[in-house]
Amino acid sequence: MNQNPTLSTFSMEKTQKPVNQDLSIVFHPASTVAKYEYIVTKDGVAGSPITITGAIDAPIYLLESGEYQITVNTYDATGALMEVKKSGTYVIDKEKPRINVGERSLVMEQGSTLKPLEGIVVTDNHDGNLIDKVTTNYDRIDFETLGIKTLTYTVTDQAGNTATESITINVVESTSNQLQLTQATIIAVLLIVIFVIMKYRHTMALEKRIAKYALEPLVDNSKSIFDKILDRYFVIVQKLSKILSKSVFVQKFSKRYEKYAGTVNHRYKKGIHFVASKTLIALIFLLIAVFAKTLQYQVITFYEALIPLLCGFMMPDLLFIYQYKRYRNRIENDLLQAIIIMNNAFKSGRSIQQAIHLVTTELTGPICEEFKKMELELSFGLSIDVVFHRFSDRVRLEEVAYLTASLSILNKTGGNIIKVFSSIEESLFNKKKLKLEMASLTGSSRMIMYALIVVPLLFIAFVSIINPTYFVPLFTSVIGIILMIIMVILYVAYIYIVRRVMKVRM
Repeated sequence: MNQNPTLSTFSMEKTQKPVNQDLSIVFHPASTVAKYEYIVTKDGVAGSPITITGAIDAPIYLLESGEYQITVNTYDATGALMEVKKSGTYVIDKEKPRINVGERSLVMEQGSTLKPLEGIVVTDNHDGNLIDKVTTNYDRIDFETLGIKTLTYTVTDQAGNTATESITINVVESTSNQLQLTQATIIAVLLIVIFVIMKYRHTMALEKRIAKYALEPLVDNSKSIFDKILDRYFVIVQKLSKILSKSVFVQKFSKRYEKYAGTVNHRYKKGIHFVASKTLIALIFLLIAVFAKTLQYQVITFYEALIPLLCGFMMPDLLFIYQYKRYRNRIENDLLQAIIIMNNAFKSGRSIQQAIHLVTTELTGPICEEFKKMELELSFGLSIDVVFHRFSDRVRLEEVAYLTASLSILNKTGGNIIKVFSSIEESLFNKKKLKLEMASLTGSSRMIMYALIVVPLLFIAFVSIINPTYFVPLFTSVIGIILMIIMVILYVAYIYIVRRVMKVRM
C-alpha cells in the first residue's frame, strides 16, 4: 500500500547494478491524481505514452536487455498538469559475455606448459573487457599423461550471466629428441657437403699447380660439375628403377610413361625410369620440407609430409607433358620438310631407303632422330610397311598415319609414288597454312582466355599478400571448405569448357 498518498512514487527508484531478469515497476499515484500517462524510454529512445484513468497503481514491465527510464505526467480532475515524475535508471542485461578462444584444438608435448589466458578475448555488452574475471580448470589438468584434455573457460558478468567455452588439448609424446636427431643429421649432411666441396677445391688447386708440367689435350672432354651431378642423378634413377620394377603395380603404372621413352629424355629408355625419377624428386621435396620444419624447431606432421610428397611426385608430369608436346610439335612442323625432301628424291629416281637417308642428312632435331631409327630398322631387314607403322605408333600424328596408309597401299597395289607424295605434300602445306591463319585469327581470343584463367589466381595472390588471413575462413570452417571445393570445381570446369570451345580440329 502507498505509505504517503499525497505523493506519487515508484515501487523501485533504480537498480543498484544490472540484473539479468525481467523487472516489474509499479507506479503509485497520489490520491488527488485524476489520470496520468507514462512513457518508457529505452536506450535513449522514447516509446508511446500510455494513459491510465484514476488514481490506481499501474505495473510497468521491462522485459528486454537495455537501459530504461520511466517518465510519468499526472493530471488533476480539471486536466491540468500536476507534476512530472521521473524514475531512476533500470539496467537489464540478459546477454552472456563472449569468449573468443581462437584455436579450439591444441597440441602440447608431454610435460610442457602453456599460458591459459594468452590470446583469449572476453567482452561483454555492458561491462566491456572481462578478462580479469575469467576462471579456468587449468590447474586441475594433468599434462604429464598422454591423451585428450579439455580446458574450460568460465566468466560471469555483473548482471550474473555466465558464459563457458572449452578447447581440447592433445597431449602427445615429446619430440625434442626426434628434433635433435633430425638437426644432428642435417648438420652432418651439411658438414659432409662442405668437406666434399673443400676436397674438390683442394684437388682443383693441386691440378692448377701441376698443370704447367702437363700437356694439354687437343680436345677437352672434361665434364662440368653440373654434368657430373646429372650423371650421378641418372645413376641413382637406374638403381631405383631396378628396385621399383620388382613391384607389379609399379610396372603397370609405368606403362603410361612408355610414350615418353626416348623422346622427353633420351637417357630414359623405359617408363619405369620416369616413375623412378618422379619418386626421387618426391623424396627430395620431402627432405626439403623436413629441413624447413627443423629450422623452425618443429617436427613435420603426416599431412605436412604428404603434401610435398604428392607435389614432388606429380610436378614432373607437367614437365613431361610439356616436353612431349613440344617434341610432337617439332615433328609436326618438320614433317612437311621431310616430305618435300623425300618427294624430290623420288623425282630424281632414288629409292625409299635412299630418300629416308637423305632426310637424316638434311634435317636436324626430333624428325631427324625418327628417320634415323627408320633407316636403322630398314637395315635390319624390316619392311617399309612395318617401319612406317612403328614410326606412326611412336609419334601418333594424323599426318603420319595418313602417310603410312598411303605407302602401305602403294606397296601392295603399286602406283605412281611421285604423284602420291606430291598430293601429300600439297595437303600438308595447305593444312599448315590453314593452321597459321587460324592461329592468327584466334590469337586475341586465346589471349583473353589465358588472361581470364590467370586473373583469379593473381587476385588470390595479391589479396593474400595484402591480408594473409583474408582467406583463412575458407580453410577453417565447414562452409568455407564446401565453398572452396565448389569454386575449384567451377574453375576447372570453366577452363575445360573454354579450351573445348577454343579448340579447332583441323
